[in-house]
Amino acid sequence: MAMESENDVAAPLDLVEGEVWPEWIDYNGHMNVAYYLLAFDQAYDAFLLACGLDREFRDRTGGSTFAAETHLRYLRELKEGEPYRVTGHLLASDGKRMHVFLRMYSRRSGDLAATMEGMNLYVDLSVRKVVVMPEEIRARVAAIQRRHARLPRPVEAGRGIAMPERPWPGGEEA
Repeated sequence: MAMESENDVAAPLDLVEGEVWPEWIDYNGHMNVAYYLLAFDQAYDAFLLACGLDREFRDRTGGSTFAAETHLRYLRELKEGEPYRVTGHLLASDGKRMHVFLRMYSRRSGDLAATMEGMNLYVDLSVRKVVVMPEEIRARVAAIQRRHARLPRPVEAGRGIAMPERPWPGGEEA
């Protein structure tokens, strides 16, 4: 799949659509956290395909990507049978890394249900070391990045996890 320019790239990328399966429901009656990650992982695989990083490429070159870091946020419950879709936004990249922001929406309500921010590293599988991506992949990633640079940066991007420095409501500690 050759990309002539960034104008050939959707912004954001529509990556996957799915439905919450009965076995994905936990004891609280909503989608279990593990299955949010599964759905985001499937979307990340679709993002990698858009970059040309498929099985054929891996088998031919010995290069692939490894997840280095992820951050998930759960914003709205998804219930059994609920349809969802995941979009992708490439926030940044260089020769070795891709910083991607994924959003999961309920297809029924349109509400944002969850987000996942991730950093992936390009790896030479023969030595299991981070290396520079081949030019063919860097060109595709650059086209996506140029197109996605026109999108507003997600306000949620770059968040960390921290407890606020204030007393517990109704007492010193729980």
